[in-house]
Amino acid sequence: MTTADGGAVPDAPSFGARLARTFRAHGHLCVGIDPHRSLLDAWGLGDDARGLEEFGLRVVEATAGRAGIVKPQVAFFERHGSAGYAALERVLAAARDAGLLVIADAKRGDIGSTVDAYGAAWLAPDSPLRADAVTLTAYTGVGSLDGVRAAADAWGAGVFVLAATSNPEARDLQRAVLPGDGSAVGRTV
Repeated sequence: MTTADGGAVPDAPSFGARLARTFRAHGHLCVGIDPHRSLLDAWGLGDDARGLEEFGLRVVEATAGRAGIVKPQVAFFERHGSAGYAALERVLAAARDAGLLVIADAKRGDIGSTVDAYGAAWLAPDSPLRADAVTLTAYTGVGSLDGVRAAADAWGAGVFVLAATSNPEARDLQRAVLPGDGSAVGRTV
């Protein structure tokens, strides 16, 4: 196993093994860290990087020992630029230190080297944004994810590929029927 820049890292259990262990210990609950403006306001926090960080740290503290997985929604941190990313780095580190599995809800997707770079950003052992798994999209083709999937395997990380989502506006595309076998786009992905 190597870091994103080729350095060696110790072997770690696979993401699947860690996820199964977490399910046995804490059940299947995954706690979202989605600092919407309205939630920040309700919690008496500012809609800024400091408020995001405080929100995230409170969720991590409340989750540790009660559930085993957190899933920060990256976009809420990104909207505050580099300060938001710095806050996210600290929330991710706190979650890892608390023994939680972390799924970076980034929903990234692109082709070849670009999606590989997303994988390195979110999954490489030496990345400050390191998570146990990342969410990706396969709109550019399932094969476009091959590199990041291989890297995830090498790093003991996981990949969740969006196939069928809960938002109503996705139905037109995800439930569209493909010619030939008549399967839905979401099922094919």
